[in-house]
Amino acid sequence: MAERAAGGAESGGISWPLAGLTALAMLAFAANSLLCRLALQQGRIDPASFSAIRLAAGALTLAAVMRGRRAVPAPASTAGGAAWPSALLLFAYAALFSFAYVSLPAGTGALILFGAVQLTMLGAGLLSGERFAPGGWLGMALALAGLAALLLPGAAAPSLYGAALMAGAGAAWGGYSLRGRGAPDPLAATRASFVRAAPLALLLELLLVLRFATRVHADAGGVGLALASGALTSGLGYVVWYAALRRLSALRAAVVQLSVPLLAAGGGVLLLGEAFTARLALAALAILGGIGLVLGSRTVKPGKQGR
Repeated sequence: MAERAAGGAESGGISWPLAGLTALAMLAFAANSLLCRLALQQGRIDPASFSAIRLAAGALTLAAVMRGRRAVPAPASTAGGAAWPSALLLFAYAALFSFAYVSLPAGTGALILFGAVQLTMLGAGLLSGERFAPGGWLGMALALAGLAALLLPGAAAPSLYGAALMAGAGAAWGGYSLRGRGAPDPLAATRASFVRAAPLALLLELLLVLRFATRVHADAGGVGLALASGALTSGLGYVVWYAALRRLSALRAAVVQLSVPLLAAGGGVLLLGEAFTARLALAALAILGGIGLVLGSRTVKPGKQGR
C-alpha cells in the first residue's frame, strides 16, 4: 500500500490518467474491506478459508500478469529465503484482517487498519532517527487520540478483540510495505510473497480444524467473494497501484491512501446497511487529519536541517 514511489515521480499536478489509476486503486483497497465483511457478515465462509482462497487467487492472478509481460530476471529480493519475511508479514496481515472483520463494520475496520499502517511506518521512521517538526508531533498525538476515542467503551464502541486483530493486521501490512520499499520489481516481489503466503493460510486452516475443531465452511457466494478479493481487489488492484506509483511522489502516495477508510465506510452504509456513527466520523477526522499533519510536516535528522 505505502510502497515507495519511483524516482521519476511527478513534481507538479496530477494528470487525468494518473488520477484515474490512483482512484481505481483506492476503490480496490476499499472494496477489499467490503468483500471480506460481506463474506463473513452472514457466515458465508469462515475467516481462515477466506484468507486461503484470497491469497491463492492473488498469487495466480499475479503469476498470470507476470507471464504476460516481457520476461525480466527475478530480482534478488524475491529469491530463496529473502522473500519469506515478507510472505510471513503478508500472511499475518491477511489472516488477522479476515478474523477481525467477523466483528467489525467495514468503515471502522478500514480506519483502524490504515491508521495502524501509517502509525507503524511513521514509528519506523522515528526508530531510524527521523524526528518530526512540531506540527508532526501534534499530528501523531491527534491520530493516537482519535484511535483511543474510537475504542472508548460505549454503545458505539467496536469490538476490542476485533480492533486488536485489525491493528495487528495494520502493523503487519506496514512492516510488509516497509520491506518492499526498495524492491527493484515490486510486482515480482508481491507475487513471490503471495505464492509463499498462500500455503501458510492453508496450514492455518488445517491447524484450526485438527487442533481446535474449528468448523470450516463456505458456500458458493463466500468462495466467490474470496476469489474476487484475491484476484480483483488484491491481485489486479496492486497492478493498478504500482502503475500509479511510478508517477506519484512518496508524499502523495501516502496521503491518497487516507481516502480508503472513508470509501469503505461509505460503501458499508450503502451496500451493507452499516451505520456511520458520530464516533466514527470524529475518530476519522482526528486520525486522518493527524496523519495528514505528520505527512505534511518536515522531518528532521539529528544534527541536520529539516528536509
